[in-house]
Amino acid sequence: MAAHFDRRLRKAAVTTTVAAVAVAALSASQAPDVTADGNGRQTTADNVPTSDTPSAESATGNSPYYTDLPPLNSPSPAPTTGTPTSPGSPEAGIPATVLDAYKKAEAELRRAKPGCNLPWQLLAAIGKVESGQARGGRVDAGGTTIGKIIGPQLDGNGFALIKDTDNGVYDGNSSYDNAVGPMQFIPSTWAWAGRDGNGDGKEDPNNVYDAALAAGHYLCRYDWNLSDQADLDRAILSYNNSQDYLNTVLSWLEHYRRGTHEIPDGTGSLPVGRSDDTGAGASPAPGRTSTSTPPKAPGKTPGPGKSPSTPPTSGETTNPGGPSTKPPKDPEPPTSTPTPVPTPTDTVHHLENAGATGLTATAGDTFAKRISARAETKAGDAVGKVRIRFTVLGDTDAAFTGGDKFAAVTTDASGTAEAPALVAGEQTGEFTVRATVIGRTLPGLDYKATVTERVADTLTRTTDTELTCTPGGEFADPVAVKATLKGAVADKVAVTATLIKSDADPTENDKGPYFKDADGKAVRTLTGRKTDAKGVLELPKLYADDAEGTYILRLTTPGGGTLDVTLTVAKAAETTPEPSTDPSGTPSAGPSETPTAEPSTGPEA
Repeated sequence: MAAHFDRRLRKAAVTTTVAAVAVAALSASQAPDVTADGNGRQTTADNVPTSDTPSAESATGNSPYYTDLPPLNSPSPAPTTGTPTSPGSPEAGIPATVLDAYKKAEAELRRAKPGCNLPWQLLAAIGKVESGQARGGRVDAGGTTIGKIIGPQLDGNGFALIKDTDNGVYDGNSSYDNAVGPMQFIPSTWAWAGRDGNGDGKEDPNNVYDAALAAGHYLCRYDWNLSDQADLDRAILSYNNSQDYLNTVLSWLEHYRRGTHEIPDGTGSLPVGRSDDTGAGASPAPGRTSTSTPPKAPGKTPGPGKSPSTPPTSGETTNPGGPSTKPPKDPEPPTSTPTPVPTPTDTVHHLENAGATGLTATAGDTFAKRISARAETKAGDAVGKVRIRFTVLGDTDAAFTGGDKFAAVTTDASGTAEAPALVAGEQTGEFTVRATVIGRTLPGLDYKATVTERVADTLTRTTDTELTCTPGGEFADPVAVKATLKGAVADKVAVTATLIKSDADPTENDKGPYFKDADGKAVRTLTGRKTDAKGVLELPKLYADDAEGTYILRLTTPGGGTLDVTLTVAKAAETTPEPSTDPSGTPSAGPSETPTAEPSTGPEA
C-alpha cells in the first residue's frame, strides 16, 4: 500500500503531495482495534488495527478502494440544488440523486439514532472512495445504478479470502464473494445491514438510497458517537480495515465539509488511482469488475528488438567482479495453486444451542435469558473466532438492545457467541431469532421466542360516585379505573369491559346500558382499550335503553384483575309538594281548599 502511495505522489502535483501530508497529520491518531463484547458493543484492544482482523467483519471485506485525494484548496460553497453557476472545485460536485440519498440517510439516522451524530458528508466521503459516487452518478431516477458495480472476487489471490455466502444472488459469483453496489457491501454484511431507503419494499445494494441508509446504520452501530474522533475512526476502520483507507476517507470528509454543490447525474468525475494498482503509473479502469492478474516479479528491461521471453545469446557474458550484464530470467510461475490454509470459519460444521430455552417476556420487557450459540466442528469441537449473525425474524417489533433486528458477535475460546439482550415490543405472539455463521452457507439455528400481554392483578375505580341514569338517558359520569400489579402502576395493560347479564351469568347482556360505536350503534363489549402511563383508563360514555333495573359492568385484565361496577337505570322519583304556611304559622288552604261561606242567619238577636 505504501509503495502505491509513493508512486502516486511521485506522479502527482506538488499541491496533492501537500494535501497527503496534511491528511496524515489530520489522522495521526490511529484508531483502536475493536472486538464485540457480550452486549454486541465493540471494545478497544490497542491503538492500531491488527493485521489479523477478519475481512468478513468489515462492510467491504477490505476490498480495493479509490485512493485519489482531494485538491489542497478548499472548494467554494455553491448552491445545493440545480446546476451551479459557480461550481468551484469539480471534485466538490456530487451527483444530484446520490447527494439526495446521502442527505435522506442522515435525516433518518438523526431520527432513529440521534446519539450517533452521522454527517451526510461522511457517507459522501465513503461513497467517493468506494465507487466514485456511483461512477459519477450513473443511476436511474429511482437511484439504482445503471449496470452493477462489482469489486474483485475475494478469493485470497491478492485480496481477502471470503467464500460465497449468497449463492451469487448479489454478485453473480457462486464461488467467492465480491463487494457490490455504490457503497461496496459484501453479501454477508448486506444480509444483516441492508436497508430499504427508498420505500419500495426491497433492500438492494445496487440502489444508492438503500446502500446509503445501510451504510449509515452500519457506521452508527455499537452506540458510536461520530462527533467523537475516536469513535469516528473506529467506524471508518470497521468499514475497511486500513490506515490508508481511514486517512483517505477523512481527507474527503474534511473536503466536503468545507463546501459541496450538486451536479447533474452522470456528470461526476471518476477517480483514477486504486489501492490495488500494481504497476508504476498504471491505473485500472474505474469500476472494474474482475480481479487483477498478479504482477510478475520485475526484471531487467529487455533491449531494443528483444521481448522479455527472448532467451539470452551465447555471446552474452557477465562482468567479472561486478554486476551481471546478463538479463535475469523472470521467475517460473508456480505449477499449481497452493491450497489455502482453512480459516476457523471453514472448520465449522454446525451450530448448537448454548443453553437458551423458554424465551418468554411480557410486552415492553427485556427477555431474562440471552440467546447464545456454539460453533462446532463435525466432531463436536468448539471453534473460536467465528462470526455469528443473530437475526430477528417474523411479524414482531421485538429487537436487540438499541433497536436493531440483527447482531454480529464473534465466538470466544469455548466457541460460544452470546447475542445482545433481546427486548420485547408491544406486539404479542411468537417470533424467531436465527443464528447463522457469517461466511458459510450452513443451516441456521432457530430460537423460538414469545411475547405475552402486559398484566395487572387489581382494578379499582378512581371515584366512588354512584352511576345512575333514567331510561333512555345517559350516565353523567364515565367509568374510570386504575390498574396495578403487586401494588405498582400497570401501564399499557389491555382492559376488556362487558355489560353482563348477572354475576351468575357473565354472558353479554342484550338490554340495559350500552356504549356506542363509531356509527352510533349500541355495543356492550369493549376491547383493545389500554391503561395510560399512570395505569388509568377512562371508558367512553354509557347510555341506557328503556329497560329499568340494576346492571353489572365487568372489567377484566390479563393477569387476573377484575372489577364489577354497578349501574342503575330507574325513573326519576316523583315528589309531592308539602302544604305551605302563612306568617302566623297557620296552614293555608291549597288551591283546592277554597273556603265555603256559611249561610247567613241574619242579624244577631
